[in-house]
Amino acid sequence: MALLVDKLRPRSLDALTYHPDLSSRLSALASSADFPHTLFYGPSGAGKKTRILALLRSIYGAGVEKIKIDARVFATSTGRKLEFNIVSSVYHLEITPSDVGNHDRVVIQELLKEVAQTQQVDLNARQRFKVVVINEADSLTRDAQAALRRTMEKYSANVRLILLANSTAGIIAPIRSRTLLIRVPAPTEPEICAVLHHATATQKWKHIPALNERIARESGRNLRRALLMLEAVYATTPDPTEKTAIPPPDWEMLIAQIADDIIAERSPKQILVVRAKLYDLLTHCIPPTMVIKTLCWKLVDRVDAELKPEMVRWAAFYEHRIKLGSKVIFHLEAYVAKVMRVYEMFYAGMGLDLD
Repeated sequence: MALLVDKLRPRSLDALTYHPDLSSRLSALASSADFPHTLFYGPSGAGKKTRILALLRSIYGAGVEKIKIDARVFATSTGRKLEFNIVSSVYHLEITPSDVGNHDRVVIQELLKEVAQTQQVDLNARQRFKVVVINEADSLTRDAQAALRRTMEKYSANVRLILLANSTAGIIAPIRSRTLLIRVPAPTEPEICAVLHHATATQKWKHIPALNERIARESGRNLRRALLMLEAVYATTPDPTEKTAIPPPDWEMLIAQIADDIIAERSPKQILVVRAKLYDLLTHCIPPTMVIKTLCWKLVDRVDAELKPEMVRWAAFYEHRIKLGSKVIFHLEAYVAKVMRVYEMFYAGMGLDLD
């Protein structure tokens, strides 16, 4: 059964109820004869992917929704084989090269070169180029981005790139200068409330404005999260009220437990306990950067004011290490160990016995 966030996903630019000025500009861009390489950036849950799919539908029609998933194998220079999934239609491909870590350059070079050397097969298509959507573009290595820049220059006649990123900070300047930057800001809380009202009306659920306002506030202006929270409330409580508790995601509850474990005991034995929970999060596909950010804020809520900057400082340090390395569990454990050490030293300096 499809989730509410997928069932209610708008399929056209006109159906998007927030940021109407951005939708009108994208509509004009879709009808342009000279469609550029584009870079969509904005916070998670702002609707970047939804707008891109609606844009592709405006360009090519309903054919972009007839997708398939192909498993491809790429070989590195050392002979290592990389398994990689590609979501594609006749008109476009969607890839996430950062899934293969530091070998993303291989995927960029081989796959994009293969796509760029072929022309559009549908003679009735409005545009003669194919579109390649690259997710998590700000997580690409410098080598992969350099390869991407060369592809953009050499094969622009047959392929257009649409890049997705949470921020432009991780994108090299040559790529930023060759793309049209499109910022998708997070929806406001009233806009999220309007979407939640539409969702409850569509599902024939009881409409509770006060509950919707709480969900919009607690979602952090993340529309995807707000819809998931709304569905969780009605799934767990058949007849909710404005004071009904909003259940947090399971992974967030587990991170809260990790924060409590760190505060409760700081020892090698406790690190092993935390390690098992970190592995659980990673095996359920929770991004490691999301884990460390959420853990940081959970710890900030649990420590004294003097320690809060240290929690944030070391979270930023090890988040950077995660992006540079390939074994994310090492850096997550290192953050946990560092937090335990900082916590111990701070209270030892105050002459307090934590036991």
